[in-house]
Amino acid sequence: MDWKTHTVFNQPRPLSNSNLFLSDMPLREAVVREGAGWDSDLLASVGQQLGGAESLELGRLANSHPPELLRYDACGERLDDVRFHPAWHLLMQGLCANRVHNLPWQPEAPPAAFVARAARFILHAQVEAGTLCPVTMTFGAIPLLQKQLPALFQAWLPPLLSDRYDAHLQQAPLKRGLLIGMGMTEKQGGTDVLSNTTRAEPVASRGSGEAYRLTGHKWFFSVPQSDAHLVLAQAKGGLSCFFLPRLLPEGERNAVRIERLKEKLGNRANASGEVEFFEATGWLIGEEGGGLRQILKMGGYTRFDCALGSHGMMRRAFSVALCHAHQRQVLGKNLIDQPLMRQVLSSQALMLEGQTAILFRLARAWSQRESEQGEMFSRLFTPAAKYAVCRRGIAFVAEAMEVLGGAGYCETSELPRLYREMPVNSIWEGSGNVMCLDVLRVLSKQPGIRDMLAAEFEAVKGQNRHFDSQWRQIKSLLRKPQESQARMLCKGLFNLATGVQVMTHLEPVLADAWCRQNLDPRGARSLPENVCERLLLRATGVV
Repeated sequence: MDWKTHTVFNQPRPLSNSNLFLSDMPLREAVVREGAGWDSDLLASVGQQLGGAESLELGRLANSHPPELLRYDACGERLDDVRFHPAWHLLMQGLCANRVHNLPWQPEAPPAAFVARAARFILHAQVEAGTLCPVTMTFGAIPLLQKQLPALFQAWLPPLLSDRYDAHLQQAPLKRGLLIGMGMTEKQGGTDVLSNTTRAEPVASRGSGEAYRLTGHKWFFSVPQSDAHLVLAQAKGGLSCFFLPRLLPEGERNAVRIERLKEKLGNRANASGEVEFFEATGWLIGEEGGGLRQILKMGGYTRFDCALGSHGMMRRAFSVALCHAHQRQVLGKNLIDQPLMRQVLSSQALMLEGQTAILFRLARAWSQRESEQGEMFSRLFTPAAKYAVCRRGIAFVAEAMEVLGGAGYCETSELPRLYREMPVNSIWEGSGNVMCLDVLRVLSKQPGIRDMLAAEFEAVKGQNRHFDSQWRQIKSLLRKPQESQARMLCKGLFNLATGVQVMTHLEPVLADAWCRQNLDPRGARSLPENVCERLLLRATGVV
């Protein structure tokens, strides 16, 4: 008997063998334009590896088999270990080998290292995003530790700056690579860290680099398997930052108990814990009362990574949708040739064009943070970028899912995992309102910030009437910024900064289309066919 009831046809093949870098023309151009063209060959190699079926399968496996908490060993001894699927470790090896966790902090860092590192980050985000959490926290912690790591732990610096991943539980000087986590928030206050109740009492003397006993808890303890964490606790002098190693210098486990791992909407490959400190030993970073200043230094780096990660996932969702549209037929025509579908995909491509341009301008500002201009630009537009990009990403991935229809809603597709992953970047390191209030804070307290904005935006005045109109509106809000208008102001500034980059670097027809779509108060309009054609070609790496 013939059990075959039908022939399968018109089912697109998954996107599993592409070069994530070479297929992205806006990314390639931005890397060169912002000074990291020297890294293009490596990025092409990394893009080829990450776009392959093997790497994509590692991302799937790491999320299908989330980490497990091991509280005790077979003899009943307390462990507080976290066990990961082998796919997690392979992904971490790739991230560390590509120095996504430390490239700009090398003693002989190459020029525009922030730009090159941003591109590598975006490529890895398209494969698996949970592994980016330990990488970005380590990245944010290293510059602080390079300056203020207690003398007892100076031997940690070489493995922190290595290109190795080492998951073994052993003393740091014996390891080839190290990771740093963070533990800031408590049950009674997430953003409001000043309400923290964890106490810190000196073992002997008070002061920078001295040992303290910490008693309390952390509601979110990111990457509990890290070699050390930077945590906040209340000392006599106020909220302070402490270096809390997993293993004490003598080799004993620190008194940190993992109560449970969070069950999260997404980010399932990554472990987030709830912990309690039973007189755990931590060493003071800086002075007592300086904890908030210390975490704000790290916050800029991690917030920028949130925007980069969301952008990378948006690019992957778009690539999956575009690949599907090129193969799937409806009523005798490929989806990509259907006028309405071309509008949807071209609008997504246009959004990615603008985001790529502004994020890499921002990466250049981080590379030039020693200059007054670089410091102001990065300080203002990092929270603005996190607010704008991370919030857009959720609806963006949903739109990409619609392109695939029911197949995109099923777990056999990458898109459900991307959709679940998206909200974490708009929440972690400060939600939308926190970012907008930070923008207001910079505008009110940073000397010269308004002159910088005027110089930046006036340089393209007269090139597009929609830009000029938006700039006039934002200038009126800047005269006396109100908290109730913070979201409008934040979004407006980000769009204007993006508009500058688009009008400066994109083809005039694309720049004009971007301004109409994003700055015209009447709302987005249909894109001309010549614009659609150009955008879709660039989105596949065709010049």
